[in-house]
Amino acid sequence: MKKVHQHGSERRGKVGAQYALAAEPQLVRIEKPVYGGAFLGRVEGKAIFTPLTLPGELVRARVVADKRSYVQAEAEEIVECSPERIEPVCRHFGVCGGCHYQHTGYEQQIEFKKAILRETLERGGSAFAGEIDVLAAAPWAYRNRIRLAADAAGNLGYRSRRSHAIVPIAECPIAAPLLVHGALTFAALAKKANLACDEIALFCNADETELLGSVTVHGSAEKQLLKLTAEWVEQVSELTGVLFEQQTLSGRSPQIIAQWGKHSLTYVAAGMNYHVNQGAFFQINRWLVDELVAHVTAGLAGETAWDLYAGVGLFAQRLVQSFGHVHAVESAPGATASLVHNLEGTGGEAIAADTLHFLQQNATQTPDAIVVDPPRTGLGPEITALLGRIGASSLTYVSCDPATLARDLKALSAFGYRLDSVTLADLFPQTFHIETIVRMRHL
Repeated sequence: MKKVHQHGSERRGKVGAQYALAAEPQLVRIEKPVYGGAFLGRVEGKAIFTPLTLPGELVRARVVADKRSYVQAEAEEIVECSPERIEPVCRHFGVCGGCHYQHTGYEQQIEFKKAILRETLERGGSAFAGEIDVLAAAPWAYRNRIRLAADAAGNLGYRSRRSHAIVPIAECPIAAPLLVHGALTFAALAKKANLACDEIALFCNADETELLGSVTVHGSAEKQLLKLTAEWVEQVSELTGVLFEQQTLSGRSPQIIAQWGKHSLTYVAAGMNYHVNQGAFFQINRWLVDELVAHVTAGLAGETAWDLYAGVGLFAQRLVQSFGHVHAVESAPGATASLVHNLEGTGGEAIAADTLHFLQQNATQTPDAIVVDPPRTGLGPEITALLGRIGASSLTYVSCDPATLARDLKALSAFGYRLDSVTLADLFPQTFHIETIVRMRHL
């Protein structure tokens, strides 16, 4: 039997009317993983979701929240342990909310995600009978970006798995080592200087030769911040730019109070140079971005292509090599500046616009290919309807949420789109997050 240790106040949670914290833990046989990081079992026919378990395990689970149709629980003891269970690499796993699957091997994690993706598509009315292909790379030290919050003592960490509390970290095996070194070095310097900060965001390029930092602080003087930055650079020579901000009134953008160095870095991906501004979105997995670009753009060629939600032009810069005209559409100001820079001289056109507005203005045109990479909320009914009526012969959908993907695919199918291929791109190993590439054709 294996005890699952809890940590102090982390044991407390919301409880419904049917159960109390003092109630006896339930014996639960775990059946399968579900999206979100938990695992499904049943007690008297009611679904019970228990994190940090594995299929086939018998666990003693304590209820922490009783909802109308399901129960949330925490495993207090693994009575029968799965042969797939392993020791986590990170000492913070289980308390930190960043990872969900470190207690099993990477091949098993991939199988979890494939099963979840297939079931989600089917439940959403977009069943795919073919083989789900997989893009995967090294499952550690892959993140090129982290965001850490500071506790009252100035320690930096991630949010807890079960609360908003901050879990101070001494390591993060899924992040590029430079990011962790940069963060912990800053925390030590800030404590020494008695500088209060709320959070820090760090972004590095693939080979860890350039590092950008963004720090939210409490009303510090510019002179103090620049002095601390000089000390930071002495210990982290890869640091090329730092932005210090201060929170303002609720609902207003943070105020920049100090800035040092560059506003961007150069990220080499898929054989091309990308200018990425401070705060602009860029794919997070430094080991897999080359394969992602190659897979999304493979076989696409023609006269005109649209890259919607283009970001800094990750796909557009490759598409210009095989299309006469590429329109790359992006609305985020930080990303559009980088997009303009990255497409300069390539023949591609950077368009600073909302995707819905762009489609409304160009609804009578039909490009040869469209690539969409929307946020977690997906495309939605207005955009899917416009894409359906435009009817490009090839539509490639890059998704970071399987539920909104399934919804949008069902909507697109009503306009004659059919699934050609589904690929799981595992950009977030050790976590429940699923990135999917779907290639569709219009009949």
